[in-house]
Amino acid sequence: MVFRSLDWSAFEQIRQLLGERTHARFTYDDGVLEITMPLEGHERLARLIELFIRILVVELGLKMKSMGSTTLAREDLLKSAEPDNGYYIQNYARVADHEVDLAVDPPPDLVVEVDITHTDIQKNSLYASLGVPEFWRFNGREWTILQLVERRYEERDVSPTFPLVAKTDLYSFLQTAMTDEVTAEIDFRQWVRSRVD
Repeated sequence: MVFRSLDWSAFEQIRQLLGERTHARFTYDDGVLEITMPLEGHERLARLIELFIRILVVELGLKMKSMGSTTLAREDLLKSAEPDNGYYIQNYARVADHEVDLAVDPPPDLVVEVDITHTDIQKNSLYASLGVPEFWRFNGREWTILQLVERRYEERDVSPTFPLVAKTDLYSFLQTAMTDEVTAEIDFRQWVRSRVD
């Protein structure tokens, strides 16, 4: 569902009213509000990508603060999003001990969106405006890795956060995980360990 020409206060009222009663996700970009309801296919892919990232963080000995679909709102920019997941990895130490406030804290280092249905909002420009350094989009078939360069995203073949991982590695992981999550996790952990050694 899409609403147009909404000011920030109207957006906030709708989000508060519906957010308490539904599992809807709200994305707001300069007057345009998009409300979506996550479906099973979307949620499954989002959780599998989350597992993929968690394995990488653990096996590489990194630290992480996972934000889930926490609202990333900047009224001054007229932007707000509830991604499938946001992660602090490089900036973990800056936000680990408190609730994130985007007025003073940096945005998540990595944001993930699974977009398997049509969206009217230009997510790339929205997250670039919020200053998110790395943005992953997955449409159910193709994984796009985007890195923020001078306030615009440029596509990459490998993740800046996890440079040992190529797109084909996520595809292989998801292919196995769609039928056997446990085997996919075991195999991927072993693969990461072999690359680190």
